[in-house]
Amino acid sequence: MTHDPLRILVVDDDPSMAKTLTDIFRVKGHQAEMARSGPEALEKVRHGSFDCVLSDIKMPGIDGVDLYRAIKALRPDLPLVLMTAYSEDSRVKEGLEEGALAALTKPLNVSSLLNFFSYLRREQSVVIVDDDPAFCRTLGDLLLLQGFSVTRISDPNEVLDRLETNSGVLLLGMKLNGINGLGLLRSIKMEHPGQVVILVTGYRQEMATSIEAALEIGAYTCLYKPLEIDKLLQSLAEIRRRELNRILTQ
Repeated sequence: MTHDPLRILVVDDDPSMAKTLTDIFRVKGHQAEMARSGPEALEKVRHGSFDCVLSDIKMPGIDGVDLYRAIKALRPDLPLVLMTAYSEDSRVKEGLEEGALAALTKPLNVSSLLNFFSYLRREQSVVIVDDDPAFCRTLGDLLLLQGFSVTRISDPNEVLDRLETNSGVLLLGMKLNGINGLGLLRSIKMEHPGQVVILVTGYRQEMATSIEAALEIGAYTCLYKPLEIDKLLQSLAEIRRRELNRILTQ
């Protein structure tokens, strides 16, 4: 399967570092540009289109954290990774608290970066498991419009057979044609311990004990019907950010 190359902006006031990284990314098939200062990078973001920014923290004038803040105001969805030779720097902490994906210590692990870029260009996939076909269809259509890859499963007996190792995020109904979602979650976690599961139910009070038990065994969160799409999208964004950070820092 072929993928479109990523558009990567490398920002570093050290020209040799900027050129080296840019050359590596180009050799690996990506479209990479470099900027040697925060203002130059900001101008490129204003007038260009990028999938990721990789920026040094220590730069004169606008440093990497201030650059992230400015980019976030322009493109809140544009991921930025910080680079630093000083992992204990207070600016590192500031950048991470404000939403930078990670702070990588120089010399960089280029292999991890390339794995990160590979993951970044994948569609985020969602598996919807609910015994209400109309709910599956409507929610699936909304997620497709948001750019997600969607699988719908209305028969809970098919879940374990159809679930793959890399199934993205599973939206799991807690009442499924007489099957308790908690029991199904336990089975899923036994076969796929790393599977990310968001619970979905319209029975907040009735299912309270089961929801608490499900969260204790690793469900990510529980959302309630009628589903607030903004909350779901926020949870999916947090999950993706967590996975991207894991790839970068492993």
